[in-house]
Amino acid sequence: MPNRTVFFISDGTGITAETFGNALLAQFEIEVRRVRLPFLDSVDKAHQAVRQINHTAEIEGKRPLVFTTVVNMEVLAVFQNHCNGMMLDMFGTFVEPMEQELGIKSNHRVGRFSDASKSKAYNDRIEAINFSLAHDDGQSHKDLQGSDVILVGVSRSGKTPTSLYLAMQYGLKASNYPLIPEDFERRKLPPALVPHRKKIFGLTIAPERLSEIRNERRPNSRYASLENCRMEVSEAEGMMRREGIRWLSTTTKSIEEIATTILQEIRPERLEY
Repeated sequence: MPNRTVFFISDGTGITAETFGNALLAQFEIEVRRVRLPFLDSVDKAHQAVRQINHTAEIEGKRPLVFTTVVNMEVLAVFQNHCNGMMLDMFGTFVEPMEQELGIKSNHRVGRFSDASKSKAYNDRIEAINFSLAHDDGQSHKDLQGSDVILVGVSRSGKTPTSLYLAMQYGLKASNYPLIPEDFERRKLPPALVPHRKKIFGLTIAPERLSEIRNERRPNSRYASLENCRMEVSEAEGMMRREGIRWLSTTTKSIEEIATTILQEIRPERLEY
């Protein structure tokens, strides 16, 4: 049984409300049930959502937490006047004080993301995502020179999700390339990567964690055995040291932390918007 139900409500997609809410919830040791209610763009839809929230409050005997990014004032008034949850209004809390400080009114527009498809930054991200997918797990050597960064490491060390996160969030063309036993036997980088050494960033992982991850994919295989994982990680880290490759361990880090560390090393200007 969760400690509390959390609703993310919006007259748009609800993604901003969910991101905002989850960032705050991460500060608390609490088990929650999450419900996203997007596109509440009419008073009627707002009343339906309020009934769902109030029913949850009655059944659970606790006020649900309600994170909202609703900008339509008529729709928002329904929640403010009838909702039995604890309302956490992002725009009311942050946008109104900013309006006062900046001396201008905000756009108060629903779905600001709708303008994104017309921007260069959006198109750059789409191009980067396509590039990263085409260069996932060493699938293609073509146009490696077009990479902003090339991630290397043993299989299942976090290369693919990090590549896609860098592409989606920052528009970086991130290739990733697995280090395999043949590379360890040669004690050299894969030949395709040698000309692009300056763009390489290494990821490693604790052998015990790697074994757990691989056992989910191939249980009781040599690939997933702790002995093999220890060997591969040791060889990969040794290669990175010999080749002078910057690297970090992903064992206890989130994708966001890994990506930020990589950006600090290779493209610090991308941390400035």
